[in-house]
Amino acid sequence: MTETGAEQLGPTGRPLRTYPDPKPLSTHGPARIISMVNQKGGVGKTTSTINLGAALAEAGRRVLLVDFDPQGALSAGFGANPHELDLTVYNVMMDRKVDIREVIQTTEFDNIDLLPANIDLSAAEVQLVNEVAREQVLASALRKVENDYDVILIDCQPSLGLLTVNALTASHGVIIPLICEFFALRAVALLVDSIEKVQDRLNPKLEIDGVLATMFDSRTLHSKEVLARIVDAFGDKVFDTVIKRTVKFPDASVSAEPILSYASNHPGAEAYRQLARELISRGGAP
Repeated sequence: MTETGAEQLGPTGRPLRTYPDPKPLSTHGPARIISMVNQKGGVGKTTSTINLGAALAEAGRRVLLVDFDPQGALSAGFGANPHELDLTVYNVMMDRKVDIREVIQTTEFDNIDLLPANIDLSAAEVQLVNEVAREQVLASALRKVENDYDVILIDCQPSLGLLTVNALTASHGVIIPLICEFFALRAVALLVDSIEKVQDRLNPKLEIDGVLATMFDSRTLHSKEVLARIVDAFGDKVFDTVIKRTVKFPDASVSAEPILSYASNHPGAEAYRQLARELISRGGAP
């Protein structure tokens, strides 16, 4: 990691740093498991899961994307029709006879597999209440395949309920996508409190890998002020990589592919490549 001169500042107000291209891996697994969490919707969780996953895969990492939102947006983002899925992460969690390997789907993108979800998952929240070790059901399911992958990314639903607690209990790290708007900051204290409770009671190895500023608009003072407040609040936890607002992200979603293949040379694609390099440099991924 090298600084390219203190006079050149990035959007976070810190000196711009460049991150080296990741070294190829000679072996694969066990995976580092990372949850994308924010109880607020519309902050770029699914977009970031898809595109960070694609960037890590492009760097030769084997990636499993876990759709852990009953809305199934991540699954739809890879062309799966959530209504037509016979088996999903719900079946893996609620029926021990279902083998997770039978449910995982390969995608048309090298190194990316998908564990899909649909509206059935919303029932799990209620049904898990009566389960033994109810917070650890996802962790025990993922344990069976963690040696097959280098990174497992979990796209969480916008809530701090039992499903999100399951994701945090299964994870080594958390990435918090934060939209650059003032009202988005208000709920973060509650989120950090929930993460700390899971660390304290269920998963002492859990750590916050970073806070990812999303939907940044460099033309507005509002975006810049919010980003400055995010850096004040989280310091070095804030990724240098900032995801700017662009119409190309929804366009890529409609095409059911990551922006890295939809518009490979677009600044949005390069931003997620930089995020992958930064995450690996920070030790957040192999």
